[in-house]
Amino acid sequence: MLIFERSRCGRQSRAQAPAPAETDRIAAIPDQLLRRAPPLLPEVSELDAVRHYTLLSQQNFSIDTHFYPLGSCTMKYNPRGANAAAMQPQFLARHPAAPDATGQGFLACLYELQEMLKDITGMAAVSLAPMAGAQGEFAGIAMIRAWHDARGDTARSEILVPDAAHGTNPASAVMCGYRVREVATDADGNVDVAALAAAVGPQTAGLMLTNPSTLGVFERHIVEIERIVHAAGGLLYYDGANLNAIVGRVKPGDMGFDAIHINLHKTFSTPHGGGGPGAGPVGVSEGLRQFLPLPVVAQRKQEFRLLDERELPLSIGRLAAHLGNAGILLRAYAYARMLGDAGMRRVADFATLNANYLMVELRRAGFELAYPQRRASHEFIVTLQRLKEQTGVTAMDFAKRLLDKGIHAPTTYFPLLVPECLLIEPTETESKQTLDLFVGAMKEILAEAHATPDLVKSAPHELPLRRLDEVRAARQLDLAWDPARPAN
Repeated sequence: MLIFERSRCGRQSRAQAPAPAETDRIAAIPDQLLRRAPPLLPEVSELDAVRHYTLLSQQNFSIDTHFYPLGSCTMKYNPRGANAAAMQPQFLARHPAAPDATGQGFLACLYELQEMLKDITGMAAVSLAPMAGAQGEFAGIAMIRAWHDARGDTARSEILVPDAAHGTNPASAVMCGYRVREVATDADGNVDVAALAAAVGPQTAGLMLTNPSTLGVFERHIVEIERIVHAAGGLLYYDGANLNAIVGRVKPGDMGFDAIHINLHKTFSTPHGGGGPGAGPVGVSEGLRQFLPLPVVAQRKQEFRLLDERELPLSIGRLAAHLGNAGILLRAYAYARMLGDAGMRRVADFATLNANYLMVELRRAGFELAYPQRRASHEFIVTLQRLKEQTGVTAMDFAKRLLDKGIHAPTTYFPLLVPECLLIEPTETESKQTLDLFVGAMKEILAEAHATPDLVKSAPHELPLRRLDEVRAARQLDLAWDPARPAN
């Protein structure tokens, strides 16, 4: 039901009426800027409004209500303790343009977060400025370009990207003025070292790599990959989307990476989904420190301050007003403090354990793995290509039927090089009982696909909405309510 369908003429909530002082301010608005007719808004009581939006929230899938095995996105629980710490009045009341001297506690927290991220990633310096993983990618490639330009090495025009990379990787490279050259992966899911060696040259600015990759495996030849790229004069960029698999165990800096972004809204369990808010801090090796985006939190004796263009004149600049999504940074800081060193190691241990447990159980249940010869890192891929050939049931059908079982679908059809794939990541925060429920649901749907395929192909059946025309929704999206048009 639309909230307009609850509307009744003259119904209102007095608690939402303008205060007298606000009425005075409205009277001061110039006449030419005032509306000629009242806005078309629903007229409902406060109770009706609360019930309407509460009902909508109950119809949604979320990490607070459902298992969310979304591959390569690490959709895990956001601890309420971290939220509470970030929402202390002293943090909320601070104006972002306030002088450094009035926010020493706030800056101290962010400085310590920078230092923790440096230690976790093995990088020489970190900036918290980027407001999302994609913006962190852009910053990382922009710094690589600035490094080459500062050396006068302007002939480097290509960024190498594996064929299993996140789609944002080539987009970030193009936005920074580079051509993108794809590098194949081999039958075991590793970057094809021979193809990489053939691709590098004086035109190579760098390689963007996720490790573990979106195929759910750790690059076995990472040392050789680092040697090939650096020998050609290029730099290595680490896409930190899958850092959750190795945090506390392996450092990208030790693998030879020169720049990295970190998805705090994945690995560090801050709110995720719905387009944000996010945070994508970047780390760099010593040679790229001077190009970090602004501001950077620094400590001078016992005082914390934000470095600007005066201290970092070669910076790639500012990516957002002030310091980005400060509340997300504070949540990540609280989360890291709660975990400590031992807790960080347990994140990777249990993320890997859960993924491998699910992989083995699904293989026993009759599912086909895309890389059966490899151990999962934090995620793994099931391919339903053979099931589709036998029954006509696709990966999308399977995903829609999972919604009927009360489980959000894994990532579908990514990475693109695996046909009819489900990319599954359980994360470390889920119990064995939850994982077993997921395995049970997968088994049920597999049996349904063979016995009653039309039931699966027409799913979902238990949700407020049945299957939508997704192509039409993408191309002709219409979210505006028109009182002259009856609701469908």
